[in-house]
Amino acid sequence: MPHAHTNGQRLHYRRSGRGEPLLLVQGMSGHHRFWGESFLALLEADYDVVAYDHRGIGTSSRADDPFSIADLADDAAGLLDALGWSGAHVFGISLGGMIGQELALRHPERVRTLTLGCTWAGGPEGVMGEASHEIVAAIGAREVERALTTGYEANLSPRYRADPGHFATYRECALAVRVPAPVVQMQFRAALAHDTADRLPGVRTPTLVLHGTGDVGIPAVNGERIAALVPGARLHLFDGAGHLFWWEEPEATAALLREHTRS
Repeated sequence: MPHAHTNGQRLHYRRSGRGEPLLLVQGMSGHHRFWGESFLALLEADYDVVAYDHRGIGTSSRADDPFSIADLADDAAGLLDALGWSGAHVFGISLGGMIGQELALRHPERVRTLTLGCTWAGGPEGVMGEASHEIVAAIGAREVERALTTGYEANLSPRYRADPGHFATYRECALAVRVPAPVVQMQFRAALAHDTADRLPGVRTPTLVLHGTGDVGIPAVNGERIAALVPGARLHLFDGAGHLFWWEEPEATAALLREHTRS
């Protein structure tokens, strides 16, 4: 798969499908494989889809120094340049949703539509669940099975986890790409420092906010807050779904994204 050189970084990405440009921005400890083949297949019929790995993840550049969400947003803007895209529809989840907010604020002309999933605006009124801290602690301990189990239980709802076969899929996906523990810790510090609440009322990009009501890592109250802050934003809550709502509701997620980008 190709790499793009941008903003002083070398970013690995996967590109597939045909149609309007769609940039997928993953979350903390996430990588391009975490979108899932079934979800990507639902998008590829309508979009030229690019899913990339953040600095420090997989075969993207090493990340030895701290970075901010704004730095990661500039990485994304630079990736658009490298792809030859003047603009794109942007779908960011969790940490990627924070990046999407900063991308729309720092580079508004590059974002055709914005979809924010399972994310927060930060600041003193933001609500970060204890599960997010537990995931970072488990990854930091460098105990693979503990990290996998903690992440699986924190990211997906009990109804999804009721199928015993789903853990094997999650495990295979999580281990498919190298994710260094120090990079995850820097991502988490960047997420905790993120605060766009005062600036979100200035967003003029058409915005859709998606959140699972069963999200214990970044509770749904955060999505409701973002939708209230961004003028004209639409909010859709997936009843009972966990943090990785597109794993649990891929068809519905793809349909909502398609509707939003065509409106």
